[in-house]
Amino acid sequence: MSKTQRIGIITGGGDCPGLNAVIRAVAKTCMNGGATVLGIEDGFEGFVEGRMQELTDSQVSGILSQGGTILGTSNKGDPFHYPIEGPDGKIEIIDESARLLRNYKRWGLDAIVAIGGDGTMHISSKLSDLGLNVIGVPKTIDNDLDATDVTFGYDSARFVATEAIDRLHTTGSSHHRVMVIEVMGRYAGWIALGSGLAGGADIILIPEIPFKWEAIYQKVKARSLHGKRFSIVCVAEGAKPFDGDLVVKKLDEKLTDSKRLGGIGELIGDRISEQTRLETRVTVLGHLQRGGSPTPFDRNLATRFGYVASQLVTSGKFGYMVALKGNRVESVLIKDAIAQQKLVPMTSQALHAARAVGTSFGDE
Repeated sequence: MSKTQRIGIITGGGDCPGLNAVIRAVAKTCMNGGATVLGIEDGFEGFVEGRMQELTDSQVSGILSQGGTILGTSNKGDPFHYPIEGPDGKIEIIDESARLLRNYKRWGLDAIVAIGGDGTMHISSKLSDLGLNVIGVPKTIDNDLDATDVTFGYDSARFVATEAIDRLHTTGSSHHRVMVIEVMGRYAGWIALGSGLAGGADIILIPEIPFKWEAIYQKVKARSLHGKRFSIVCVAEGAKPFDGDLVVKKLDEKLTDSKRLGGIGELIGDRISEQTRLETRVTVLGHLQRGGSPTPFDRNLATRFGYVASQLVTSGKFGYMVALKGNRVESVLIKDAIAQQKLVPMTSQALHAARAVGTSFGDE
């Protein structure tokens, strides 16, 4: 750490299991190398508004298994799309990147380790263009960041969703109901596919495959006629019908992407009940998927990500994001990581395996 002595850590976007494990790995590695580590509070919102604290070894000890982030986070603090509320309650969007840059210089930072998903990496790329020394760490339960085989947080979310499906199986079979479970993922179907396959869902609906209403009705009716008196439908929040649009719960102008998805599960449950006369119940997991302790896989991956991020800082290799490639954590340009969103490909072996055991994706 001879060249970089003051390292900032920031967590941006939604919280997820494993954030504290990365903070711990980066902070301890850098501290052991003689660096001062600053924790930027509440994501990019805190970066713009000038909130940070110097981290100590005791603060980052014992946090490996804790969910959330000890630094706090925000998904409404994009410095290039910063919301300011006027006295009349009206929101004005302005560029506050210059204010963030002043804080970077005022704090004497030599580098920033930015932990986050697609939005955080887009911001990090822009900050890198402004001359800030940035290293990215890919986090998102949605698993939609390209250039890494998997993001930390995804395995934990998949585990929670799978356990929920297992529990719905027992109540669904007991009461002979169609059980619809809505999971997160935004525009990518990784959580629905992963948990649906692991939980043995009869129907999995993902954004990448627009569904046909009749295909859903026929699947649950066929199961009922063959003596299988319950069905499990796992639907991603971004799933949509072949001839329809996304179901948007709310528009939030403070967000860079103003769409807050949600409600497709209720819509599907209502339609199944109306068209098949089968008793149907809907469960929306929501933020349960983002809370709690990380799985062992995510703890290990987050620690490895944090360690390699620290190595990149030491070597002065900025503008890069750490990424899992096979069994090894490597580095890729942040610009390459955000070039396109990682969606479930139609060549996915998991998708083909699900079809082979009889799972419907509502398209046939």
